[in-house]
Amino acid sequence: MRRLLPPALWLICLAAMGAATAAGLVIRPLPAPWPLTGWLLFALGFGLTFLAARQFRLARTNINTFEAPGTLVTTGLFAVSRNPMYLGFTLALLGAAIGLNNAWALIPAVIFFLVAALHYIPYEERAAAAIFGEAYTAYCRRVRRWI
Repeated sequence: MRRLLPPALWLICLAAMGAATAAGLVIRPLPAPWPLTGWLLFALGFGLTFLAARQFRLARTNINTFEAPGTLVTTGLFAVSRNPMYLGFTLALLGAAIGLNNAWALIPAVIFFLVAALHYIPYEERAAAAIFGEAYTAYCRRVRRWI
């Protein structure tokens, strides 16, 4: 069975948010203009993910969650967060839920966060520790998992 990659899960979560809202499954907790801040958060999160992915491409390392990493990237965004792509994906989903002004839309954002925190990140950390050893352990001591 092929494993679900994080960008695919992110798109599924985003589509679920939009579908629930379009279908009228809506609880509107925020007065105007607060939903506009959600779209700013969406853009920030998407930009964070894009820039972190760009760092991987520039380092010529593998970005696929389920393939072995080739290079330990510890500079730029990765000097602040060990997982800026997951952080960006999560912020973007949270921003979309706020932008849609739909409390139900928070559920897919939480699902993405939990899958990232409990499945994707631990998988990647085990692989990085096995490949990079003490260099990765030292990096983990210096840089937090999320922020």
